[in-house]
Amino acid sequence: MINLSVNINKVATLRNARGGNVPDVVQFAIDCERFGANGITVHPRPDERHIRRDDVIKLRSVVTTEFNIEGYPSDDFIKLVLMVKPAQVTLVPDAPAQLTSNHGWQVIGCEEFITSVVDTFHEEGIRTSIFVEPDADIIKAAATTGTDRIELYTEPYAANFDIDAEKAIAPYIEASKVAHSCGLGVNAGHDLNLKNLHFFANNLPYLAEVSIGHALISDALYMGIDNTIKAYKKAVVKDK
Repeated sequence: MINLSVNINKVATLRNARGGNVPDVVQFAIDCERFGANGITVHPRPDERHIRRDDVIKLRSVVTTEFNIEGYPSDDFIKLVLMVKPAQVTLVPDAPAQLTSNHGWQVIGCEEFITSVVDTFHEEGIRTSIFVEPDADIIKAAATTGTDRIELYTEPYAANFDIDAEKAIAPYIEASKVAHSCGLGVNAGHDLNLKNLHFFANNLPYLAEVSIGHALISDALYMGIDNTIKAYKKAVVKDK
């Protein structure tokens, strides 16, 4: 089974645009789980333009599925993760003011730094994942850090899906095979949606989890969050 983790950052963005607590981020996470989500993902950034530090703390006490916190491993981020102790932490190479995660770790050359972060989280029993592009050498370098998983950055796949789906997914298939051969679990995320998700999930070997936020929350504006989660859950089921 491929797990669906719902990234709720955009819900916090909507709340922050008006102030107050509408929509209620915590209640939204509870409802996502009730409607079938296998996990909740948040990506707190230093400027708190969407998910805030206190959201992360409140969510820890209510999320009953997998809680995944994404972020650049700054000192403040590491302290927050160690306090909250989610099931998984996903390390991304974002600059503080970066709009969205639009590239993966190069890993090669910063193995020592990433290894120390991974070791810190492992000491508290937190599973780690490293956000990377579908590059065999980078994935092999990631394996040397002791990480449990990688998360494949899928924007290039999504951008080229309509042009040539088979060609778009080919490097991801190879990347997933390399990761598996290195003993790594495989997650994926960024720009996956109802148009391209089923093909991706159906053809990518060893895929354990997808993390989807922007497209899913946007679809929910039309379909409602219950129907949307059901549609995404259906999309990650492999054809028999």
